[in-house]
Amino acid sequence: MAVIADFVSDWQVAIALGLVGLLMLLFVLELYPPEVPAAGVAALFVALGYVDGKEMLGVFSNSAPLTVAAMFVLSGALVRTGVLEAVSDAVIARSASHPRRALVLMVLVTLLASAFVNNTPVVLVLIPVVIRLAGALGVASTRLLIPLSYVAILGGTCTLIGTSTNLVVDGVAQEQGLEAFSIFEITPVGLVVAATGMAYLLLAGRFFLPSRPDSDPEDLMGESVYITEVAVLDNGLVGKPLGQVPALNRTGMKVTGLKRRGETRRTGLAEEVLEAGDRLIVTATTSELLTLHEETGLQVGLRRGDRYEGEVARVEVVVAPQKAHAGRSLREMSLGRRYGVRVLGAHRHGHIAGPDLGSVQLRAADKLLLEGPPEAFSTLEEEAQLVSVSRPVGRAFRRGRAPLSLIALAGVVGFAAFGLADIATLSMIAVAAMLILRCIDADEAWGALDGAILVLIFAMLIIGIGLQNTGAVEAIVGLVSPVLATMPPVIALALVYLLSSVLTELVTNNAVAVLLTPIAIGLAASLGVDARAMVIIVMFGASASFATPIGYQTNTLVYGAGNYRFADFLKVGVPMNIVAGLATVLAVWVLYL
Repeated sequence: MAVIADFVSDWQVAIALGLVGLLMLLFVLELYPPEVPAAGVAALFVALGYVDGKEMLGVFSNSAPLTVAAMFVLSGALVRTGVLEAVSDAVIARSASHPRRALVLMVLVTLLASAFVNNTPVVLVLIPVVIRLAGALGVASTRLLIPLSYVAILGGTCTLIGTSTNLVVDGVAQEQGLEAFSIFEITPVGLVVAATGMAYLLLAGRFFLPSRPDSDPEDLMGESVYITEVAVLDNGLVGKPLGQVPALNRTGMKVTGLKRRGETRRTGLAEEVLEAGDRLIVTATTSELLTLHEETGLQVGLRRGDRYEGEVARVEVVVAPQKAHAGRSLREMSLGRRYGVRVLGAHRHGHIAGPDLGSVQLRAADKLLLEGPPEAFSTLEEEAQLVSVSRPVGRAFRRGRAPLSLIALAGVVGFAAFGLADIATLSMIAVAAMLILRCIDADEAWGALDGAILVLIFAMLIIGIGLQNTGAVEAIVGLVSPVLATMPPVIALALVYLLSSVLTELVTNNAVAVLLTPIAIGLAASLGVDARAMVIIVMFGASASFATPIGYQTNTLVYGAGNYRFADFLKVGVPMNIVAGLATVLAVWVLYL
């Protein structure tokens, strides 16, 4: 009977490892999004009986993915309330007179923000800031965008909540019996690695980073840039120089003209004292335009009509190719009078659509941002040769609630640091507060969740349990331990880091984290070293994705924004992986072994 049991056990190990090998192959081939094969293989583990129903359902009570989801929402609230935009405004303000100081400030802001906020929105907001800084410094943005991504990755390793990978590893480690990591427990190692990585970028970046013409800045902002007109009403803004009105001096907008008593002025606008009835010609991103529309004392768009009664919709519409209004301006088309909508702005890809909003002559594929009652848009779509009616990507910022979102994030960090409650509980309370206080709307909060990452994490947790139940983890540890046992502990740390880092470049980092954490804990036990040291090695190794543009989301963002080639990341990223790996291993060796 013992022989049969061993035979069955060996087959279970072989099948489990075979399924994981198949999963890795599917990850590399990218035939499907990574969450799809992960969910499929997890289902096979359940179907084969390697994970029972109770264990499968228990995965959904794991605190790690719940915390990851909550941090996505908190990051969305920081974007919605304009906190990240305010930071970028401060950097841009300094760039005009002190561009090099602004660059240093940008690096520090990126590092600090990424330590506490999901670094994807941080990088997304800072991409146009970096491009402007590059212009101020007289260098190509390709010299700065890769470092932006790398600094964000390094910042994410400085705290437990800085990246979803850290939270996932902590969750798996707790299931293996380890005590939960505190929010700043990995910070000493993170600071060493961050300092080493930035020193490498400073010294070697000039040799490895490419210098190429920039992409279209409009595409890099993630939103369309519209031309609009803004009427100044008779209130507190009258009598102020235009350059001293904060609402008209944001990063995502530019005042290009002032219309007063039939005359249009284009120069010296910052010193112009506003008068009642002035009309400003402005270019702005969707979010900034909608924010401007909600400012008291300003009226955005062409139509000066009454406020709408009942529900009001704001939509983006695209001009159809078969338009019947060639040669007619928006003012002559009278969309407001004919359809009861207000034209808030006009967008044309690649350049500004006209000298002012009323003079824009629509072309095929132009976009209009419109406001009006919902029933008006069906008529508009049918009769005005406007198609693809959709909600705008951007929304108005809620800058007045920015302090509330900062207090919520500070509360999560502060209470967790003093051990007053666990991070999952605190982050869920903070999300509830953000929703109740309207720092972010419910639909935006759920939209901020990255469902693909959450499905991937849950699926990989199920696979991890299956590997434990079948004895696959024990088999791997038993196979590797005799080899590592003859080596110094620092070499064992380096090999685990190398494995984590290489796999992360090929497949998603959260999948690597779930698979390797139990193996690393088993190796630590067999080698007689601190298991927490091995777990930290996996955290950093799984986050060290510098060598390819597909290994980490922020790399993918700058890859598309900066006109890079795949080889650019290999040239600067492979040495970066080595430098960060050596710094991590040495720091963990000194601090934990």
